Amino acid sequence: MQVLVVFESMFGNTEIIARAIGKGLATSCEVDVVNVDDAPAEWDGLGALVVGGPTHAHGMTRAGTRKSARQQVEGGVRSATGVQEWLSALPTASRQVPVAVFDTRLRKARWLTGSAAVGARKMLLKRHGVPLVPPESFFVDVGKNATILYDGEQERAEAWGSRLAARLLETAAG
Repeated sequence: MQVLVVFESMFGNTEIIARAIGKGLATSCEVDVVNVDDAPAEWDGLGALVVGGPTHAHGMTRAGTRKSARQQVEGGVRSATGVQEWLSALPTASRQVPVAVFDTRLRKARWLTGSAAVGARKMLLKRHGVPLVPPESFFVDVGKNATILYDGEQERAEAWGSRLAARLLETAAG
């Protein structure tokens, strides 16, 4: 089963999580992990789509929040395009496609931080996405000059990817 993991990353944390999820999925599926800047314009033919991005200002990034991120990091950010813009341009699939969404955000109650994953899920559902699991968040902390992943989050992402693979196989089996 072909699975595509599309990520948006400003400081590199979401990319680390996406690649760990891909590693977990690869135990049972064929997986491509791509930056949203390089994501395809179509999703028909995929066995599943996994989408993730950082949470900025209570939701998915926007041009203004990405501009602010660029000002905070030397050497530029990892993604120029946002998941929100990519999903907006993505056509409705010709059939239902299994989807999963994740984000990176501060470790506080979701109602305080918001969630990029929740917004991505809504957009995918409107385009014939069928959720495999609830949205998942992976946590970062704000350091003096950077955001950093909490210890164990990369391993937790890989385990989540393995559970996604098992869920996909279970769903495909009927």
